[in-house]
Amino acid sequence: MESHFSLTPAMGSTMFQPTAGALAVTVPVVQFDQNNAAVLEIFGQHKELVSLPVVERQRPIGLISRHIFMSQMSKPYHRELYERKTCIAFMDKDPLIVEAHTPIETLGALAVASGDKTLADGFLIVENGQLLGLGSGLALMRSLVDQQVEKNRQVMQSIDYASVIQRAMLSNSRAAVTQALPDACLVWEPRDVVGGDFYHFEPHPGGWFAAVADCTGHGVPGAFLTLIASSSLKQALELHGPHDPARLMQDVNRSMKRVLGQHGSSDKPSESDDGMDACFFWFDTATRTLTSSSAKLPLFVVDKDATEVLTVEGKRVGLGYVDTPEDMQWDNHSMRLAPGAIVFVCTDGVIDQIGGPKHIAFGKQRLRRTLQEHAQLPMAELGRTVMNIHRHYQGTQRRRDDISFFGVRLGAPNSHNGTQA
Repeated sequence: MESHFSLTPAMGSTMFQPTAGALAVTVPVVQFDQNNAAVLEIFGQHKELVSLPVVERQRPIGLISRHIFMSQMSKPYHRELYERKTCIAFMDKDPLIVEAHTPIETLGALAVASGDKTLADGFLIVENGQLLGLGSGLALMRSLVDQQVEKNRQVMQSIDYASVIQRAMLSNSRAAVTQALPDACLVWEPRDVVGGDFYHFEPHPGGWFAAVADCTGHGVPGAFLTLIASSSLKQALELHGPHDPARLMQDVNRSMKRVLGQHGSSDKPSESDDGMDACFFWFDTATRTLTSSSAKLPLFVVDKDATEVLTVEGKRVGLGYVDTPEDMQWDNHSMRLAPGAIVFVCTDGVIDQIGGPKHIAFGKQRLRRTLQEHAQLPMAELGRTVMNIHRHYQGTQRRRDDISFFGVRLGAPNSHNGTQA
């Protein structure tokens, strides 16, 4: 009294694009002109069967839910009334029917749109209109989860490798800091696997140049911007040299706006509004003069006796943004520093982090106090102390942003390379 259709081994999902055919399971079927007694017999023989397809000449026309059918037939006199009547009496005339080549993601959307009955009773899978098998909501959910897990794995592999590239981009500067400035600290700690902060350092005859920058956002978008900004800075350094940080900022600003198409013209509005905050600085070893230019990132100077912490704020205008004029000019700030003075620059991930008993930002004042109280420590240890205090202050609060900072204690001239030991 029952008919079967087999699931051909050739049907199923491909490695990269699973389809509905992979979920098709061979089940008994009932012909549209068979009666409910036949349905009762099939359900009785197949206890695991949740739903029973109804077909006409091998084409599905409906689906009978075990739960609904047995509930109706168990009512008083219903068996006597309906047992000899055609099975379409309790058939869902509008089940979800999908072709075997339907992508799993599309099938998931169709299942949700068709309502709870599809997830509970299943759906019919056809090939060229003929029944291939029955798919269950649970199997669909498992397939969607597996597919999402695989996608997440691939994305994370890509991001992990992007982190390798980003760290490699920074490695030359880190190595140069280690070689040229023995008493220095350099921290780069992205909030996510990759980050929107970057630093740059290079020694030159007669001094050294350093930059700390915070690009818009964090994670993958921020990391992508660091590649653009870092490349723009390197090109500007090759063109103008390291002695005029303000001029370098002007050049980087124009370059970023050009690359990102962020000119802000009314006839062609920009699709993005991204840029960076930064501090560029040059230290001349002969005159012991620090020349800095800042775009929204402060520079802190702790005097040699740690009696005072000077903050150099710079201009409150970022680089590359739509609203930043293409001919924007930043200013240089110069100061002569005695041996033993500390120069410290950080991104706003340090200052803006929420924490403490009052759930407020870490702030510049707390950072200045930390630098002053621990100024006697070697710079590497001072950097670790700043991070430990910062983490303790953050407590259970969520990390808000990437954290980067550069610090150096200026010593006596090094006769081998002309930089400060």
